[in-house]
Amino acid sequence: MSTIVTDTGFSKEFPIPSYVTLADLPIHEGAIDLKNTDDVTALTPYLADMRLIRVDFPSFADGRGFTLARRLRMMGYKGRLRARGHVLADQYAMARRVGFDEVEISDDLAARQPVEQWLSRADWQAHDHQSRLRA
Repeated sequence: MSTIVTDTGFSKEFPIPSYVTLADLPIHEGAIDLKNTDDVTALTPYLADMRLIRVDFPSFADGRGFTLARRLRMMGYKGRLRARGHVLADQYAMARRVGFDEVEISDDLAARQPVEQWLSRADWQAHDHQSRLRA
């Protein structure tokens, strides 16, 4: 089982969507799993039909998933975008800034980094250094 993190805290997802991979397209039910090495431009003809895109983070030190999220939003994707895997509470604000709506973590990580640690970063818009520099 896993834990979903949003700006309001922890939750579980029921029912669990049926995910496909990029190799399974064009057949899908609106939810896809992307590896951090996938070419997101291959999703262009399917973006309007996708309700949920889940981007894998195999390591907290691998930031390619952040780039994929930003590219998907710049391509016009408006649905739910979820980071999944080894994302730490310290990275939550960055995940939200690049376009992720939520983060999916293991229950083990949720136990080690309780909801308070994630919620302390839920005010991610208040600490945008780029906006302060432009002012």
